[in-house]
Amino acid sequence: MKQSTTALSFIDAPAGTGLADAIASRSSIFDMTQAAEEAVLRPAETGAWSYELRAALAARIAFLNDESALGAHYQAGAGSLASLADVANDGAATDYAAVVAFMDMAAARTKSAAAEDIATLKEAGVGDADIVRLAELNAFISYQVRVIAGLRLLKGDNA
Repeated sequence: MKQSTTALSFIDAPAGTGLADAIASRSSIFDMTQAAEEAVLRPAETGAWSYELRAALAARIAFLNDESALGAHYQAGAGSLASLADVANDGAATDYAAVVAFMDMAAARTKSAAAEDIATLKEAGVGDADIVRLAELNAFISYQVRVIAGLRLLKGDNA
């Protein structure tokens, strides 16, 4: 079953299988997930964050969560900022060190989040609305990673 959503493009669910039937019966959820992806990656109001930066950060989050295919998908849209998808890149060469550190913490060490993390972003000149945009991106990609892993488990693949 070939799908037109990002999350489903990474899952092979042949027609007539239980997984394909489950996906079909919940198609509105996948449609809403795709709409959320568009809203987070290509919003009408971008604030300080270009699509290329959002794609690089989305790829980085996917890589941090061991979703290399999803990471490569987003990294392909990151253009000149594709190097930020590399989890070894701290962002300092592109003046995104504070953003990269915040996104890594939110994606991989959420329990360690503290007010100081927001203060560091503000000290780097990031406004409140743009901090929210970063959090939205991180939350969505984390959700998408889990959707893909869940579908793999339903299919019987190792997640």
